[in-house]
Amino acid sequence: MYPLRKLYGFLQIWRGYPGLEGGVDLVEWLNLTIDEKEVVVPKGSTVLEACRMHDIPIPTLCQDPELTNAGACRLCIVEIAGMRNLPPSCVTQVTQGMVVKTQTPKVRKSRKVILELLVANHPLDCMTCQKMGDCALAQYAYEYGVTGEDYRGERRELPLDDSNPFILRDPNKCILCGKCVRACEEIQGRSVLDFFKRGFDSQVGPAFDVPYSESECVFCGSCVSVCPVGALVEKKMVGQARAWNIEKVQTTCPFCGTGCNFDLNVSNGKVIGVTSNPESPVNGKALCVKGRFGMDLIHSPQRLTTPLIKKDGEFVPAGWDEALDLIAAKFSQIKEDYGPDSFAALSSARCTNEENYLMQKFMRAVIGTNNVDHCART
Repeated sequence: MYPLRKLYGFLQIWRGYPGLEGGVDLVEWLNLTIDEKEVVVPKGSTVLEACRMHDIPIPTLCQDPELTNAGACRLCIVEIAGMRNLPPSCVTQVTQGMVVKTQTPKVRKSRKVILELLVANHPLDCMTCQKMGDCALAQYAYEYGVTGEDYRGERRELPLDDSNPFILRDPNKCILCGKCVRACEEIQGRSVLDFFKRGFDSQVGPAFDVPYSESECVFCGSCVSVCPVGALVEKKMVGQARAWNIEKVQTTCPFCGTGCNFDLNVSNGKVIGVTSNPESPVNGKALCVKGRFGMDLIHSPQRLTTPLIKKDGEFVPAGWDEALDLIAAKFSQIKEDYGPDSFAALSSARCTNEENYLMQKFMRAVIGTNNVDHCART
């Protein structure tokens, strides 16, 4: 489902949709024909947005609903009546009465040539690539019958950048779509990545081609979330599981109260990493370094998995019931001896809103004190 918030976030769109009773015309609507199907879209929509609003598939490698349109890969070309060339649909705005065809022989042939040129110097190590099963380039190559035989170009042999503790960067697999550049600038506001060099030697990376670890990168991983190929992958997930063997479990990040959503990637009952969920209502694909890469604590050998109670000066394992009974007894005794105001609780902005609510509720309703404070107060 194409995220409507990208298209209609500033408008009460459905109130003004043509044909709805009581609707107020808040938007100027345009009529067009796509693959012999008459559709209606808001003025200002691109052809690609119009197609996705009506579930008409268009291939693209450089476009993302959360980023500005660049028209870099040209894979989303369509045939429009009255236009001599095949324009990229992601940067072509809809006009009244436009007639669009998305799957003509001319369009499909041109898309295949574009894909053949992309794979001409792209490493074809799909059997061992971590992105296999989730690679847009491989998916479209299969769909259009691209084998890499039509054009045989020079292959890059650039060194891998594994200096970043969380991101593995392979410039040889980069298709220069520019999505990581725009994600770094538009989502995170860092502008760490950009294009450099020219022609066949063109690359994407930090200024002066320094390693990630020496750049101004804050390790948010937004670049990884939008990369359509294996040029940027999460380092700790490499070799852990194939995409089709991973179960995605959507959950809420526990590191603060913002409420970001993401997908836990589970294989063989173990969380192996985190990936963005574009349908997340709060954050979309954006995550911070903790949310995206901080889940290794789940299976950390240093994590306490059972309560410890001090007996004879040493901590010994105990059951949950025993530990909670001891805490309740101690709290009750302190409250009886010194009163409820002898307790105080300090909460943290690095907890979820629900956890903070339960903490203050426990202090006020159970302990009976208002001695509650929070680090974000100052």
